[in-house]
Amino acid sequence: MDFRLSDEQVQIKTMVREFAESEIRPHVMTWDEAQTFPKETIKKLGELGMLGVIFPEEYGGAGLSYVDYVNVIEELAAVDSSVGLTVAAHNSLCTGHIYIAGNDEQKKSWMPKLTTGEWIGAWGLTEPGSGSDASGMRTVAVKDGNDWVLNGTKNFITNASHADISVVLAVTDRADQKHGITAFAVEMDRKGIRPGKKENKLGMRASDTAELVLEDCRVPASSVLGKIGYGFKDAMKVLDGGRISIAALALGIARGAYESARDYAKQRIAFGKAISEFQAIQFMLADMATEIEAARLLCYNAAVTKDAGQKVTQLSAMAKLYASEVAVRATEKGVQIFGGYGFIKEFPAEKYYRDVKLCTIGEGTSEIQRLVIARALLGE
Repeated sequence: MDFRLSDEQVQIKTMVREFAESEIRPHVMTWDEAQTFPKETIKKLGELGMLGVIFPEEYGGAGLSYVDYVNVIEELAAVDSSVGLTVAAHNSLCTGHIYIAGNDEQKKSWMPKLTTGEWIGAWGLTEPGSGSDASGMRTVAVKDGNDWVLNGTKNFITNASHADISVVLAVTDRADQKHGITAFAVEMDRKGIRPGKKENKLGMRASDTAELVLEDCRVPASSVLGKIGYGFKDAMKVLDGGRISIAALALGIARGAYESARDYAKQRIAFGKAISEFQAIQFMLADMATEIEAARLLCYNAAVTKDAGQKVTQLSAMAKLYASEVAVRATEKGVQIFGGYGFIKEFPAEKYYRDVKLCTIGEGTSEIQRLVIARALLGE
């Protein structure tokens, strides 16, 4: 399989890299310290088509491939993973669910606003008592005439405080273990839905993470996404693509950590010479670069398979598992190469180190990825 990028793909990758360097890098630590959600920067990315990377032009999207999507998220995350996560959740989760499960009317109504950046989207699956165990979901939707009434609280929801629309998963039939969960697209100006507590996070602090609270939120039947009772099944399809974006997010963080450590090692003088001349440092850099390249190939393999319309459950889980754990190792080595300065906020190593851990947790922990892979290998 040939993973070499076309000239057009290189141009897109370069465009995003230049945008990240000019529009994001000067503000990274200011946003991080203040937990500032860079809404205007996100809007600019929408104008560039980056909030609709993988969606057809008929819905306002850029009509690009998953390989392009990997490159976009990698380039953003190499500078600031907070922005990368915001774009990934918007594309893969909220907009992705509407695209996968929505009918024509729903797609035409909501997607152009999302893909152009006019709207920001959120996706509500996780709850305080149900993360990996979705069967523990307590948010419910009860039919009342032609409407549905939603009650519950979602937790750790990316973009919740700034979203214009959220996809919400809710139990519609507690007795049905296979088809008891339904997805709803709920506009955030509707009565009964609001963002709750904003989380004070270890890393990716410029990415908004908050509760999503539903209190007697009444929505029409036209808010149902897909078939009633098939919300969780559709959510698993959404996560197949979403895990590729988290793998790309981890890849970008790892690359950013590696490049900053490499450059620092060339400049830092110890015992009369640059520390890059010491074999201990060289070996760390060699391991970082090798594992990053392997992670990139896994990302591309999953992306190419997704573009071909084939099932990617196993490949996306492998890419997400490996890339996220590679990134944790790379950022740890980055801090070590910087030495004492790796512990100081004036240098980039500590932020990469703080940011990266989420990649082994969000959209399925490493343990869940191993479970998904094992089940695929064993034909379960």
